[in-house]
Amino acid sequence: MKRSWIQKSFVCMMVFMMAMGIVGRPANAQGDLDVNAKAAILVEASTGKILYEKNSENAQGIASMTKMMTEYLLLEAVEEGKVKWDQKYTVPTNLSQMSHNGELSNVDLREEGTYTIKELYEAMAIYSANAATIAISETIAGSEANFVKMMNAKAKELGLEKYKFVNSTGLNNRDLQPYVDSVVGGPEEENVMSAKDVATLAYRLLHDYPEVLETSSIAKKVFAEGTEDATQMDNWNWMLPGLIREYEGMDGLKTGTTDFAGANFTGTAERDGMRFITVVMDVDVPAGENSYDARFSETRKMMDYAFNNFTIEEVLPADYQVKGQKTLPVEKGKEKEVQIKTDAALSMVIKNGEKDQYKPKFVLDKKKLNDDELTAPVKKGEKVGYVTLESKDKKDLGYLTDKGTNASKASVVAVDGVEKANWFVLSMRAVGGFFGDIWNSVTSTVKGWF
Repeated sequence: MKRSWIQKSFVCMMVFMMAMGIVGRPANAQGDLDVNAKAAILVEASTGKILYEKNSENAQGIASMTKMMTEYLLLEAVEEGKVKWDQKYTVPTNLSQMSHNGELSNVDLREEGTYTIKELYEAMAIYSANAATIAISETIAGSEANFVKMMNAKAKELGLEKYKFVNSTGLNNRDLQPYVDSVVGGPEEENVMSAKDVATLAYRLLHDYPEVLETSSIAKKVFAEGTEDATQMDNWNWMLPGLIREYEGMDGLKTGTTDFAGANFTGTAERDGMRFITVVMDVDVPAGENSYDARFSETRKMMDYAFNNFTIEEVLPADYQVKGQKTLPVEKGKEKEVQIKTDAALSMVIKNGEKDQYKPKFVLDKKKLNDDELTAPVKKGEKVGYVTLESKDKKDLGYLTDKGTNASKASVVAVDGVEKANWFVLSMRAVGGFFGDIWNSVTSTVKGWF
């Protein structure tokens, strides 16, 4: 009897504790992810699916994360043949002086020394070298000011919304001023973007120029090895394998720090075919911890949450037919209807245990319909619409870009072709329809008599 009373008391105590929040939810529940930064975002990299966000649409300082845009424009210029990796750059006095400023991230560039674009790119991507970055901008655009115009134009082209670029490096203009003829914008201005736009830039960089990871993943390298300018470069991304904050699968992308922007980091990691992108901006730095440890701690928290809680699952199989919409009527066809189905399986990034939170939604291509009917002829495999997935709880955060949204759709196509009926068949149908209408009118009238 005594044991039974103790057991009941214990159960009651546990229920009370759970109700009060003392015994919490599992550590990786959605509500438990709280990133200690002014802004943050977590994205699945293949589709741009947003899995977590915090103040992600607020524009704020990005510091050296700026260099991802410079990388994009350089890789684009190389692809288009406007710049070559082995192309030589001769260092002017101002950039040589800048490169020897120990308060700025740099590799030493000798005045009138020559370096390849590949060497300058590696210095920028691995060591965040600012003078090397300006050298790249001048190579591409002729001047830093022209390059800034290109940066803002490219941002618009990529669909970014909350941004302003004033230089190629991410420095405050006051730090840049001594080494250039004039700065773009105000003397205290810096580049700004929203976390969502930073993630979108990273997403496009990875998709359009995946080779960027070949360089961003280099943990250590010697700049200008074998020359008097040789400089040991340890990647500022300490989460790369082999460095002090190493994280499994980490291979990019870019850190950034200024007084204005705070501590920032755009990270990307891949495990077992799943890649995520994280952005943290102006991270809270606890007492006794440095800004690098803080940004990497918050990034690790987000990456752990992503890898522990999400998978890419097949939600709808190929040849799926939407319930209640397995056929479409066909006007002027040999057959009066045609079966429709999806042409491929539909996969989606799903949080563990939430697969049933999504339902299929069929969207017809209105351009191909006339009063909700297709018009013959209809080709076999012709696209008539698409199926997408809707969240039942309406808490879905969506995608970074329309390209990602399209990745969450499966085309709906005609199973068979339907030829156009000849004039005789169409005439007989018209006659049948005429007499059918008369008969329906007569029967309706007769029914009205009784």
